[in-house]
Amino acid sequence: MKFGPLGRSGLIVSRICLGGNSWGAKGRRGWGKFDEAEAPAYFKRALDVGINFFDTADAYNAGRSEEIMGATLMKTTKREEIVLSTKVGIRMSPVANDQGTGRKHLMAAIDEQLKRLQTDYIDVYQVHRLDPHTPIEETMYSLDQLVRSGKVRYIGGSTMPAYKFAQMIAIADWKGYARPIAMQNLYNMVQREEEREMNRLCHEQGVGLIPYSPLARGFLAGNRSKDGGGSTERSKNDTVVKDGTYRDSDWEIVKRLKKIAKGKGVTPAQVALAWLLHKPYMGAPIIGATDLDQLTSAAKSTEIALTAEESKLLEQPYEFRVSPEN
Repeated sequence: MKFGPLGRSGLIVSRICLGGNSWGAKGRRGWGKFDEAEAPAYFKRALDVGINFFDTADAYNAGRSEEIMGATLMKTTKREEIVLSTKVGIRMSPVANDQGTGRKHLMAAIDEQLKRLQTDYIDVYQVHRLDPHTPIEETMYSLDQLVRSGKVRYIGGSTMPAYKFAQMIAIADWKGYARPIAMQNLYNMVQREEEREMNRLCHEQGVGLIPYSPLARGFLAGNRSKDGGGSTERSKNDTVVKDGTYRDSDWEIVKRLKKIAKGKGVTPAQVALAWLLHKPYMGAPIIGATDLDQLTSAAKSTEIALTAEESKLLEQPYEFRVSPEN
């Protein structure tokens, strides 16, 4: 496993992050089978292969993901040996203020999250979604107060328009508030729209990318078929990926991915992760594992080298989707 700083900060993270969207999803999705009984083995394997970076959110399975991480991961290792990130902002209940990025919710949410995670602080606290009602100045002031309180070490953002994230950075610089060091956005070999603006912004501003769905919900593992379905539980049950990645250009990318992987004696998934890891603005792709060996495989992807010609071959077929503004 390779390690590096997250963005322009002193926080050192493994180049692969283990995501927590499946923790507590037992019975909710066909591939969401993880609860307290299964979690310890996955966290142990992650630590064994060198992963020190773990991500979750309060909204993941109504808080169950954070609870499971607190009950298992925090008992598996010393707190200072891992980097823990979580997110806030998505509605948690019908209560009017149990959502958003206003000061009232942020101050209440952090205490509930710390309880669920059984820890005294969060390493990277991210705005999961900005709400349309709260001024960004209020959000940034509140996040800065959480950093000053010691409950949060660093802050970041997740899926949002690039101009909104630019406003967050600008306000932080103007007011002397804590500055975002991470952006968790959707980015992979067949979903590259973030290259238009967000990735460029992050690269220029020293913000590390920690993209979710780096394998396009398993599509880039090369185990899907054009007529639908595949060999895994997720491929059989997940309809979202078919709606977003089954274009002719996407299948051509997978074809080339398989060819390069075969030549290197590795898997398509490892090459897809290696492609991301070669980007200059990349911090750590966030993977979701449904098999222990996927963790070992992902760790090995940090050692795979791609030539400029191979990267160009993989990128050439891509067709950018039309922007919603157009």
